[in-house]
Amino acid sequence: MTKKNNQNDNSGSFIEHLTELRSRLVKSFIFLIFLFIICYFFSTDIYRFLVQPYADAVLDKNLDRRLIFTALHEAFLTYLKVAFFAAFFISSPFFLTQLWKFIAPGLYKNEKQALLPYLAATPTLFILGGCIVYYLIMPLAIKFFLGFETIAEPGVIAIQLEAKVNEYLSLIMRLIFAFGISFQLPVILSLLARVGLIDSKYLRERRKYFVVIIFAIAAILTPPDPITQIGLALPLLLLYELSILTVKIIEKKEDA
Repeated sequence: MTKKNNQNDNSGSFIEHLTELRSRLVKSFIFLIFLFIICYFFSTDIYRFLVQPYADAVLDKNLDRRLIFTALHEAFLTYLKVAFFAAFFISSPFFLTQLWKFIAPGLYKNEKQALLPYLAATPTLFILGGCIVYYLIMPLAIKFFLGFETIAEPGVIAIQLEAKVNEYLSLIMRLIFAFGISFQLPVILSLLARVGLIDSKYLRERRKYFVVIIFAIAAILTPPDPITQIGLALPLLLLYELSILTVKIIEKKEDA
């Protein structure tokens, strides 16, 4: 009888956890939709902000350029995409907070203190990656691509960039997500070190393999040009070295 009661208690507890998880996911989804509606009303301003690196690069070269769309629905879908991108970006801390509230009751005090820095580091590193794309990588990449233009000469047809709205915004949003996610490398390696899967010695001895993996990831996540690929690979190499130092600090604390 006691065994049956224990099984019922465990089943009830499991269902309660699933119910709470569903509730927090629903809250996050509703918050995302709410932000999406708000961001859509400001989609023009968000669009101008994302296009600014292209505008600055064009103005620096005193060029008369424009962004075009070639389908009737392309501009409308682009604004929807921009609104969803902004809503997802803004709602990420809320989602992490809901996730923390779900797992925190089952953690000990020392475990909570160990995880809190990661909750703060995750959005910080994501924003850092996005800022590097917006303020450094995109301006350099745009100037690089504009360098392939040629002016009209006798017997030579001019080659000019006529960038599409959808393609440009898809590129910059994809790069922001790629850099933001890739910049989670120190968080991932530090968590793996805390659970005992890796240590600083392991990371140091396999540095050359990680260098190859980092450049391969950069080649996959970015367009086929050297600016964006190197622009992603170099920060990841620095973050990898930082991860080694972080893991070493974790090991010293655990030994103490």
